[in-house]
Amino acid sequence: MDTPLYLSPWRRYKKILLPLLALSVLLSLWWVAAPSAERSLQVDANTLQTGRVVEGVFEDFIPLRAQVMPLHSLYLDAVEGGSVERVYVEDGAQVEEGQRLLDIANTRLQLDSISREAQVSEQINLMQSQELSLARNELDHRRTLNELRYAIKVLKRKRERAQTLLASHSIAQAEWDALQDELEYLQHKQALTLEARAADKALQAAQMKQLRDSVASLQASLVFARENLAGLNIKAPRAGRLTAFTLEVGQSLHQGERIGQIDDPERFKLLAMVDEFYLARVVVGQQAELLLNEKIYRLRLVKTYPQVSEGQYRVDFEFGEQQPDMLSRGQTLQLRLQLGDDEPARLIPRGSFAQETGGHWVFVVAADGKTAQQRSIRLGRRNRDEFEVLEGLAAGERIIISSYSLFLDIDKIKIN
Repeated sequence: MDTPLYLSPWRRYKKILLPLLALSVLLSLWWVAAPSAERSLQVDANTLQTGRVVEGVFEDFIPLRAQVMPLHSLYLDAVEGGSVERVYVEDGAQVEEGQRLLDIANTRLQLDSISREAQVSEQINLMQSQELSLARNELDHRRTLNELRYAIKVLKRKRERAQTLLASHSIAQAEWDALQDELEYLQHKQALTLEARAADKALQAAQMKQLRDSVASLQASLVFARENLAGLNIKAPRAGRLTAFTLEVGQSLHQGERIGQIDDPERFKLLAMVDEFYLARVVVGQQAELLLNEKIYRLRLVKTYPQVSEGQYRVDFEFGEQQPDMLSRGQTLQLRLQLGDDEPARLIPRGSFAQETGGHWVFVVAADGKTAQQRSIRLGRRNRDEFEVLEGLAAGERIIISSYSLFLDIDKIKIN
């Protein structure tokens, strides 16, 4: 009789246990070797710049680089084009009102003025001839009417005498009728002459009005042409310093071309360019300070220009009661524009990190200084040196403030 063999549990279930054991080993190895979901980067500490979060006073101002400009400038343009014939002053000269600056030659304008003068003379001669003709015609009518009145008067006397003779049968009826017919003819002729005189007066009056209007129009045109011709002799419209005046004899000028400007030599303003970030906070009326030669001068923002170019827009400042001496056009000065009152705030140093993150997140350095973790924050106001922290950071914490251009896709920095 056969004796049954005894099988141990290992031998009995090894076909099942071996695959399970292999799977467990593989899972363990994968767990150890699998990459973390958190993206990190090893960085040398010497390449990083850090700053600490502090409680302090936020000075709400922005520094501006301003340029000195004349408070008022009057631009000079060539009303008519032409060739520069003569220059009387040089660029930068102090000029008086009415002082002659240059002469421009323009043959077309000269010929046009002569032509208009000839047209005016022709129309005036025509009008004078018409007036003379009207006067002669009126004189002829008056002479004719005078003769008719005399003939009618004489004929009426004859008819009265003939009436007496006709009653005494001293003349024939036919003779009296002839006198009556002649009188009616003369009276009718007188009426027609009066009508012709009135019609001639009306017609000639209309012609004279038309001629006078034509002469007036031509004279106005002639005045305009003479003014343009006189405008070729350019004079200073007011006193001041002549600048941007670089003309040479023989140089051709186009109509309306800018030839220079007259600046206020005593009063100045400052022109500055402001970052568009401050567009909503910079308003007319704000005060600015200028420190020059150890003296503070007050200025007022008087105008903002809404056109933004290359991320900046222009503002103008005027001095208060005092203005520095010896200012020159184009001189560069440093201003401090006050945007608001100084207030307690949580602050971090300004750095290039904000250019990449927009100030929405930073890397916060751990207490041991070996790592830096990304964290969302919210910034408020900013000045030349600091950002105001509204949310996300506590006083005493340290952040990386240098450029984040290499860390935009990183969650954690390991600092060596």
